[in-house]
Amino acid sequence: MGNNIKDQYIKYSLIIIILVMGVVLLTRITPFMGGLLGAFTIYILVRKQMERLVTKKSMKRSKAAALITCEILFFFLVPLCCIVWLIINRLETVHLNVDSIIAPIQEAENYIKSKFGFDILGSNAVSWMVSKAPEIGQVIMGGISSFLINVFVVVFVLYFMLIGGSTMENYIKDILPFTPGDRHHVLQEIKLIVRSNAIGIPLQALIQGAIATVGYLIFDVPSLILWGLLTCFATVIPVVGTSLVWVPLSLYMILEGKWFDAIGLMVYGVVVIAQMDNLIRFMLQKRLADIHPLITIFGVIIGLSIFGFMGIIFGPLLLSLFLLFVDIFKKEYLDSKNN
Repeated sequence: MGNNIKDQYIKYSLIIIILVMGVVLLTRITPFMGGLLGAFTIYILVRKQMERLVTKKSMKRSKAAALITCEILFFFLVPLCCIVWLIINRLETVHLNVDSIIAPIQEAENYIKSKFGFDILGSNAVSWMVSKAPEIGQVIMGGISSFLINVFVVVFVLYFMLIGGSTMENYIKDILPFTPGDRHHVLQEIKLIVRSNAIGIPLQALIQGAIATVGYLIFDVPSLILWGLLTCFATVIPVVGTSLVWVPLSLYMILEGKWFDAIGLMVYGVVVIAQMDNLIRFMLQKRLADIHPLITIFGVIIGLSIFGFMGIIFGPLLLSLFLLFVDIFKKEYLDSKNN
């Protein structure tokens, strides 16, 4: 009896220590979460290539891991960094006349106030918006620094994940609190969703960016490459998606007096860009992984607030795993008791 109590004490004390230390480490590692999740995503995509190099080509794990890491670095991370640099460089050349943007807003506000006596924005709202404008640059610079740090984390962590390989995977399998059948189901779900999102989201971004760029070319949008790239990134945001780019762009062109091009771009966005966005998203989801659209929408919304940019992949994964765990609990405990 005494030994049993002592064993229980050691067991639960160890669990508490692990949980407390895990929470502390998680809070400190949050700035690098994007890099860690990125390394995990890339590992899922290249793990089979790694095993082929080791088993069929008889290559040492260290050399194979270095080769694949260099491949990811030069064919994926370096081009991505170049795209980010291009966007930043283009943004520096865009000069917005703040007065020309604020003036129509103030005129509309004064007109509504004189007609209906209703103050929409308040007396200090416009000046507050102007004062907040410089903070945008600070946010952008902070995002750039975080991005570069996480690129280094991706390369560093990915190399050691490839070195660990099957040993790391077997260790993770052993500590998962599931039966062998459920464990296999959970791991397959993770691989399926990560792989489908990691392939489908960039593919959709490229297609949507190309479609939007055609419209920007037709309606004489300035800084064509910049807006096309921003549209690519906007596709990851559910529901609103690319409208975050072409709607403000159309309004800006109206302020510049380009009424015909602005209205044409708005119509093109509603009829072509938005409809193609829904169609492409649906086709890729059915082709790569049969994920319910609501899981994708709410998963991305939740994931962006938790994981940042990598939330577009791991948000739907988190929501899908939650529903899967609920289903496992129901089958293993509730259904068995009812039977």
